[in-house]
Parts: sequence; C-alpha cells; structure tokens
Amino acid sequence: MKWQEVREQFPNEWIVCEALKSRSEDGYCIIDEVSIIDRFPDSADAMKHYYRLHREDPFRVYGFFHTSRETLQLREKWTGIRGPR
Repeated sequence: MKWQEVREQFPNEWIVCEALKSRSEDGYCIIDEVSIIDRFPDSADAMKHYYRLHREDPFRVYGFFHTSRETLQLREKWTGIRGPR
C-alpha cells in the first residue's frame, strides 16, 4: 500500500507497518510501499508493538509512524565496520 493511501484510510493514527519497497537517496531511506500490521491511537502502544515485532524477527524492516507525516523519509545511519588502518 502506498503511504498516501494509508494516510487517507487511517487519518490521525499511529501505524505499525513493514516496509515492502524502499530506496536510498541522498542519505535518506524513502519508503514507497508498506504493509499495515496494526494501528493505534497512542504512540506508546504503537512503539511497544513495534519492539515486540522487531524482537521476534529482527531482519524484517518494521516501523511505526503517525499518518500526519506527508512522506516516509528516514535519515540513514551507517553502522558498518571500519577497515584496518
């Protein structure tokens, strides 16, 4: 589901979702398509559900966002390993 569709279907809600399609652009991860897992009126409940999902399957790309966000654009953080000096 495209983010704009999610925003229209679930206005002013916290959404827990899995990223299905994303791309890197200028140091940002831009999520183009998501699969909705659950929705919450409260950010704390959404965060708890997100952490539970992430613990169960850490290799899947989950997130929780409020539908007031116009885009799903996240700053990428490089956590790689430095080579020998």
